[in-house]
Amino acid sequence: MSEWFETLPGLYDEVWNQLAQGAARKDVAAQQPTLSTISPDGWPESRTVVLRSADRSRSRLDAFTDVKSDKMASLASHPRAALHFWDAERALQVRIQATVAVCTGSSVADDWHALPDAARLSYGITPPPGQALSDALDYVKTPDQSRFCVLQLTVVHIDAVHLGKDHRRAIFTAANGWTGMWVSP
Repeated sequence: MSEWFETLPGLYDEVWNQLAQGAARKDVAAQQPTLSTISPDGWPESRTVVLRSADRSRSRLDAFTDVKSDKMASLASHPRAALHFWDAERALQVRIQATVAVCTGSSVADDWHALPDAARLSYGITPPPGQALSDALDYVKTPDQSRFCVLQLTVVHIDAVHLGKDHRRAIFTAANGWTGMWVSP
């Protein structure tokens, strides 16, 4: 029997297994991937987000954010993003490219109501994220559902690298039906 990283289907299954676990558990590396976007003036931007759901059948990942965060202007200019996570235990690096739809209002009300009260405090900070402060703690956290949005990332490309004894790298794309192909690591 082969290891998960020795076959294209095994590697693809493990990527989605880690994404699904990351959306459900705090102790999984995929739970807090780095999300990268391109700012309106063309600069790359990266930040950590929390993976909230992973739906392999729809090739979709969800993350939450504040509508006033800097990433929203970036996504308005370029509605694409990259996600990255590193799982040291599995020696697995995953890079994902996705198109992004921004969902707000009544379409995300169920997600808002499912959030614990403490988590809701992240959506509605005054002044908005990224604004200058006179002191490090000169802001107020007031939950505001109108500031809450869901980023729906439709995965179009996965680059997975296993850095075990023998390095293996594979590319999976929606265009090739997710069958994948080995590439040089």
